[in-house]
Amino acid sequence: MLTKLSAFKPNPASDTPLYMQLANMLSDGIASGDWRANQALPSERVLSDILEISRVTARKAIDMLCDRGMLTRRRGSGTYITPKLEQPLSRLTSFSEELRQRGFTAGSRWLQRDIGAAAPLELLSLGLSPHMPVARLRRLRTADDVVMAIETTTIPALYMPDPQQVTDSLYGYLESRGTIPMRALQHIRAVNATAEQAKLANIKTGEAMLHITRVSYLDNGAAVELTHSYCRSDYYEFVAESRR
Repeated sequence: MLTKLSAFKPNPASDTPLYMQLANMLSDGIASGDWRANQALPSERVLSDILEISRVTARKAIDMLCDRGMLTRRRGSGTYITPKLEQPLSRLTSFSEELRQRGFTAGSRWLQRDIGAAAPLELLSLGLSPHMPVARLRRLRTADDVVMAIETTTIPALYMPDPQQVTDSLYGYLESRGTIPMRALQHIRAVNATAEQAKLANIKTGEAMLHITRVSYLDNGAAVELTHSYCRSDYYEFVAESRR
């Protein structure tokens, strides 16, 4: 890759600042796959030497891409390409399916898997009778071991009598029981990370996150899943296609 870096050399005759030229060219290179997710970007010194620019210029370009969420600095290690998960809103797929389709390794770190009485909001969202038991699953969703989202899911115990049997894929488990969701309603809004969420997701308290509330339904119209996902906005994107 170092031999190809010369193609990213800014044009000093251009009216566009050098750091902005470099940031835009690196952005295009990342988008076109010149670097893989979680791959280290060449250091400021290397960029400076090969592109014949100052380290200040290289640093400002990297800072710009960090602000855009395309690069992530890891203290004592370097600057890495931020993994991005683009999830289309028009298709109902699981987190694991989306990651595998994009070449990531999906994983989960379990925080909770148990049975309890449904809370009022859960009763309302899932259309349950009072005191009906539900399974609750709380976990960190990871891509190549990087935490992408904090996810809490409620399933009527009728469809999940033993939540300990769920491994990585919730939809895989539901499908094995013949209760795969066929449609879903999702609400998305921006929130600021609480201290607990920031610690779990390895971000700063107050940093922007996407809060997705999803209610999924079976073919017969019964609600089978209520999920609250708090996604890192620097890693997660939703894509919607509109037609006229």
